[in-house]
Amino acid sequence: MDQSLFLTVFQKAIILTMSMAAPILLSAIVVGLAISIIQSVTQIQEQTLTFVPKIFAALLVLVVAIPWMSDVFISATKDMFDYIKVFIS
Repeated sequence: MDQSLFLTVFQKAIILTMSMAAPILLSAIVVGLAISIIQSVTQIQEQTLTFVPKIFAALLVLVVAIPWMSDVFISATKDMFDYIKVFIS
């Protein structure tokens, strides 16, 4: 395996991972920010209050995004194998 092939495949895998994780992480960040604003306005300083809504939001986004994620993952995997096949031949 050539170094350029390895770096290209590794770069594509990192980009794929980040693009698939971004919707879940962004939803958790938005919900956490909203809960933090509500906590600061109402002066409720319960630390565990933010975890449950974040988990539910992440799970909801995961359930909604699973078809998209699987399509992206399958097509990216096929593209990577095709790229490796062409590069080695």
